[in-house]
Amino acid sequence: MKPLNLIKMAVVAATAIFTLPACDSLNDERIPYAPVRLTFTTEGMWNIYGVAGATSSKRYIKSEHIPANFPYTALDETGFGGLLVVSDIMGDTQVYDLSCPVEVRPSVRVYIPADEIHARCPQCGSTYEVFSNYGVPLSGPAAQHGYALQHYHVVYGGATEYLVITR
Repeated sequence: MKPLNLIKMAVVAATAIFTLPACDSLNDERIPYAPVRLTFTTEGMWNIYGVAGATSSKRYIKSEHIPANFPYTALDETGFGGLLVVSDIMGDTQVYDLSCPVEVRPSVRVYIPADEIHARCPQCGSTYEVFSNYGVPLSGPAAQHGYALQHYHVVYGGATEYLVITR
């Protein structure tokens, strides 16, 4: 593992320990309901289009064909503002809606700046912990109000599916 990745993982772990708001004060249901279903039918498809390795991420927005070559089907839906799929510090897949829960608009999407370890809203400036602790707010209006990112489910296995992301 690269030294930079080890440093990122250590910073993420330390941030998670010292900045966690109380669980009962978080609201992760501010994003309006929108269907979510993204299917990776084979392990090979996941290896091409998924995320691998701690602190890696990818955005999925069906209406804008992001990623460009992803084979979206008629059944695929990418939530209110799109999906942020990450590999957390343990290498497990976590999925969040890209829409900022402060702004609550599908066009205002969080992103992970280059060389940073937190997702950031370009509009309100709130930051979120996405590589551990399930999208908790770290700073900005989201932290002040306890607005966490909308978190989605990841299901592995099945007769014809390798990995499915659902609401």
